[in-house]
Amino acid sequence: MITFPNESAKYRTAREKLLRKEIELRRAMEAVAEARRALPPGGLVPQDYVFDALDDQGQPAKVKLSDLFAPGKDSLILYQMMFPRHPQETREVAKGGETAKLARQDQPCPSCTALLDQFDGAIGHLEAAGFNFAVVAKTALDNLTALGRDRGWKNMRLVSSAGNAFKRDYNSETAEGAQIPLLSVFHRDGDGIRHFWSSELDFAPADPGQDPRGIGTCEILWNLMDFTPEGRPNWHEQLQYAGHAAGAHCH
Repeated sequence: MITFPNESAKYRTAREKLLRKEIELRRAMEAVAEARRALPPGGLVPQDYVFDALDDQGQPAKVKLSDLFAPGKDSLILYQMMFPRHPQETREVAKGGETAKLARQDQPCPSCTALLDQFDGAIGHLEAAGFNFAVVAKTALDNLTALGRDRGWKNMRLVSSAGNAFKRDYNSETAEGAQIPLLSVFHRDGDGIRHFWSSELDFAPADPGQDPRGIGTCEILWNLMDFTPEGRPNWHEQLQYAGHAAGAHCH
């Protein structure tokens, strides 16, 4: 047992009780990850979807889904972004940078953008560990790459699905065209590319007072708040904050 300076016996007793719950949570997380890895093979991708992306020289190019798999790396983590934002989104739009030139309805979701701000620094480590990562959005490639420049993203592969039905086929777009956030994993085997897993928790009913937490275990921002006595505030991410630009290069 450890202690910290000037803590009371009451605090230590309560902390030890909480620690037991944290151990239970850790075990549950490991059990869920093990069950996820044990899923039977998912459905084969019906076509080698063609996206708009930038090539190695930074020029616009057509890129297939299969091209997003580097040699020897057979799992692709794909974040399906809400860009354009949901039609009912009421948060402020970007006030600076290239993204500010877009009409309100064509701008990105602030929450998706904030999440990708957090992901970008992890991509180099993720790829070194043997995984592929990309972001797909329904917006035009120019809009997506402009957002990347505004935010200072350096590492993420950005692809546009404006010319295909990928997001509709994989439950990240409604029949009416509204965008839905989704984290998906695809795996390549001897038969082709298969869908392995997606964050279906976003589609399940949430407990009272909670958001769906579809990918809650890797949302750095909100998990950090959970460590504090205040907990998660009644607050939402924004593209920019008063006196502070969230993106590295939003001016």
